[in-house]
Formats: sequence, structure tokens, C-alpha cells
Amino acid sequence: MRDHRDFLTALPADRKTALTETSDRAGLRHLAGHAGLILIVGALIAARVPFWPLLLPVQGVLIVFLFTLEHECTHRTPFRSQALSDWVGRACGLAILLPFEWFRYFHLAHHRFTNIPGKDPELDSAKPATPGEWLAHVSGLPLWWGNLRLILRLVAGRERAACLPERALPRMEREARIMLALYALAALSLLWSQVLFWVWLVPMLIGQPFLRLYLLAEHGDCPQVANMFENTRTTFTTSVVRFLAWNMPYHVEHHVFPAVPFHRLPDLHRLIREDLKVTAEGYAAFSRDYLARRLR
Repeated sequence: MRDHRDFLTALPADRKTALTETSDRAGLRHLAGHAGLILIVGALIAARVPFWPLLLPVQGVLIVFLFTLEHECTHRTPFRSQALSDWVGRACGLAILLPFEWFRYFHLAHHRFTNIPGKDPELDSAKPATPGEWLAHVSGLPLWWGNLRLILRLVAGRERAACLPERALPRMEREARIMLALYALAALSLLWSQVLFWVWLVPMLIGQPFLRLYLLAEHGDCPQVANMFENTRTTFTTSVVRFLAWNMPYHVEHHVFPAVPFHRLPDLHRLIREDLKVTAEGYAAFSRDYLARRLR
């Protein structure tokens, strides 16, 4: 049985080059679609069109799934321009309370030590092991509290996680201070306008459970081994979800070859499909199976 290293070794050099070719055009087109939907739905909510409260969860899902774009920006693959990837990543982080400069190093450590206890920083927060823990996790409330505390630690210069290089800490702390200042201005704006409250804050709270369910499928209940074909899950889903998640449901593919940009992951999937060991037929099916294992 070959592992992900065997697959990469056997992949011809010209195929690797083609797969890892980034594109500003592909990235900007996808960004225009995603950001455009946020602006359109946000404008409809702000205008209080008939039945506008029904748009709040739609807006929430659109906003919280900017996480998947921020995630890809840590790899500098959604655009050919690295500077563009960095600035888009920072903007996404501002929108969802997740500092981009900090997340870059957290996420790269996750890739280096995927699902390995004591090394993968994602495992520092245990996956929910009971139905009660699952409900708390899916609510998103622990995440918001954790992200707020992270920003405050960075602002105070007290964040010293093992995955963070000392040389990058000043940049992380500066970003967090700018974010906190912008959030303070946003809070002040609520004194004379409720637009941000209904267009941004409430939708984010409503939308976060959808992102929690999505992210839990990436590595939840996967074996804690080094082989990317086993420690990561690809979830087969609809084109709408793949659009919102920037093709990251092809998650084994992404972990096997992180340099492949979002728009080439379907091509990589076609090459890798026979090697996939851990998959799910949709997020509802994964969640049902995950809960069933915890109710035994």
C-alpha cells in the first residue's frame, strides 16, 4: 500500500509543474463571486427587503467560509501574486476574527505534523468526544471566545505558542493591534447605526455552526498516523459547497500536495482518487456517523 510520499515521488515533474501553477485570474474570479455574494446579500439585509431575516444564515455562511480562503492564503496559492494572497488573507482574518499572521504559522505546523498528538497544534483543542461536547463545539461559542482571547494575548505580547517563530511575533502583534482598533471603531459605529450588527455580527454567529461541521470532517476520527491518505478525509459534496469552501472538501488532495492551488484540486483529485482511504459521502453523512460512534 503506497502512502502520499510514494504518490508524489511517482508523479512526473511536468505534471507537478502544471498542477502547482497559480493564477491571479482564477483567484480573482472566484473571489469576485464569493465577495460579490456577501455584498449583495448584505445590501438586501441592510435594505430590509421582505423576509430579510431569512437571509441572515445565508450571509453568515458566506462570511464564515472566508475561513477557507484565509486558509489557502497561508499557502500563498489562490493568486499568483504573493502580496495579493497576503492582503486577502488579512482581510478575511479581520472579517472572521482570526489573525492571519498568527494563523499562517499555526496552519503550517498543522500541515507539518497533521493529526500527530503533541505536535499538531489543531489537536491542542480536543475533538468533541460526547454529544454534549459536540453541541458546544458546533455552536461556535468556544471558538469566538478563544479567538478573542488570542487577539488580546497578541495585543499584550503574551502569545508564545511553540509553533510561532520568534522573528514573526512583532508582525503578529502589530496585526492584532490594528484589528483591535478596527473592531473598536466598528463597535462605536453601532451607537448610530445597526448595519454592521445585522449585516456582519449576527450572521457570523448564525453561520459558524455550518463551518464547525464542515471543519470537523477534515480530520475528525481519522487515524493519528503520518500517512496523509489516512489522517485526512476527502468529503464528496455539492458544487455549491465546493465553491464556498474553495474546493477544500478535496482535503486529502490538499494535504498530499499543499502547493496545488484551489482551482487545480479537482485535477489532482482525479489522479489521486484510487488512493483515497478516508472519505465521506457528504457532511450530513459524516456528522451522523460521527455522532453514532459517540452514542455507542
